[in-house]
Amino acid sequence: MTASKQRQATASENSLMRIFTVPEAPESTLSRIEQALSQDLAGFLTQNIAALEKPLSEIEKDFQAFEIPRQPRFVSDYTEEMMQNLVAHSVHTAAPSFIGHMTSALPYFVLPLSKMMVGLNQNLVKIETSKAFTPLERQVLGMMHHLIYGETTDFYHQWMHSANHALGAFCSGGTVANITALWIARNQLLKADDEFRGINREGLGAALCHYGWKGLAILVSERGHYSLGKAADLLGIGRDNIVSIATDANNKVDVDAMREAATKLARQGIRVMAIVGVAGTTETGNIDPLPELAELATELNCHFHVDAAWGGASLLSSKYRHLLKGIEMADSVTIDAHKQMYVPMGAGMVLFKQPELARAIVHHAEYILRKGSKDLGSQTLEGSRPGMAMLVHACMQIIGKEGYEILINNSLEKARFFAGLIEQHSEFELVSPPELCLLTYRWCPSWAQTALNRQLAQGNLEKVKEINGILDDLTRAIQKKQREQGKSFVSRTRIQPARYHRETVTVFRVVLANPLTTDTILADVLNEQTELAASETGLLQVLKQACC
Repeated sequence: MTASKQRQATASENSLMRIFTVPEAPESTLSRIEQALSQDLAGFLTQNIAALEKPLSEIEKDFQAFEIPRQPRFVSDYTEEMMQNLVAHSVHTAAPSFIGHMTSALPYFVLPLSKMMVGLNQNLVKIETSKAFTPLERQVLGMMHHLIYGETTDFYHQWMHSANHALGAFCSGGTVANITALWIARNQLLKADDEFRGINREGLGAALCHYGWKGLAILVSERGHYSLGKAADLLGIGRDNIVSIATDANNKVDVDAMREAATKLARQGIRVMAIVGVAGTTETGNIDPLPELAELATELNCHFHVDAAWGGASLLSSKYRHLLKGIEMADSVTIDAHKQMYVPMGAGMVLFKQPELARAIVHHAEYILRKGSKDLGSQTLEGSRPGMAMLVHACMQIIGKEGYEILINNSLEKARFFAGLIEQHSEFELVSPPELCLLTYRWCPSWAQTALNRQLAQGNLEKVKEINGILDDLTRAIQKKQREQGKSFVSRTRIQPARYHRETVTVFRVVLANPLTTDTILADVLNEQTELAASETGLLQVLKQACC
């Protein structure tokens, strides 16, 4: 037992003052702990495994206590315990073999700059608690607005720092950003009119009664993010009124089917409040036909929102930004900087084409959000917020647009390389090719693919379903074992490919945004999955029998 563990920390005014005071000496206890933490964290970040092989049930044993400790502890003791119990068993999202989710390695300069952000502890709800951070946040929103909409210099000089307007809103992530956009859409549609004081004053029931509608609806692709259901719930529209429209063979929404759905809703007395286009679906990475959706939104006189939480960063590439053509026609756009802009978690944004849009949700409070103030909290769903805009600002300045273009291009081209590896490999099937840097595939040896092709040609869909069911079991088994071993990580999901007549199949899902991921690592991932498949002797035997 160390000397510090033999001592008992005590609570006193003097000891509490010490933990709130900047250490004066470089050799002070807190200074030494800070140095040790930096070294240990650097060691963690350089490990190439996805996670240590320890069951979650075992990790839970270290977090069983449910009472707040009565007595204080020494920082050194707590730090040592957290390094062993927390850091050591955290997921290595920076590992180049962690390719299953939209979380990646961060630029190392973000770590010391995060200390600046945390140490200053600014609250972006109000100028009085943020001062310079508010104009910085407005500048970042202006830069992102320009990336999407490309307005003139005069436009940004007029609106970027306007007290009664906002070009967008920072929030914790895409979910709150999407909710904010649809909140604005609802309030704009059901605004004050004659003696009706607006939905924000009188509520949804009175608004529908005034305008003569039975309900509201939101139209979106079947690949739409689950946050849209949350928005419909919170806004009183109802989850059943998120109308999911089928996609084509390329996982893009069928605009004609959406138009037909809108016509049917109108006959039922239901008003389409918004159309949501998806720019980078979370499951397959595809982009809806945004110009066509914008045209339909104009026809229906409704709000057009683009959920580009994941795919929006591709606008930073002059080579690939054409993939998001039409996004500039959207009334609002969601982008998460903590996805492909290499910023820590918690940096979501929604951008508004027209600066006046945010006024649809303005709230004031005399003690903090006064009329005429430049406080951004009056036009955001969240109140107290950290200064995450500073880290987005830092990455924009230090990486620059040219640097981002290199990163984005490399990610998209790496996904295309991996897709090529899969197609050349006799034991894998590419299920959805990459449009951005996300793709899906599954373990499916050539002899199983031959059997599937034969049964499809014969129209024997029951047999196809049987074979795919066994392949689903194999995909789940391989993914689970690969995750538990911890050398690498791919996620899995369930989609309905057109090739299999929209029957649901389980697939591996890969996101190739980490600049540290090499071609060799990608080949190793496939080799590991091949070995894991070979170990599933029971399922392999069942599959062979089904394919005969």
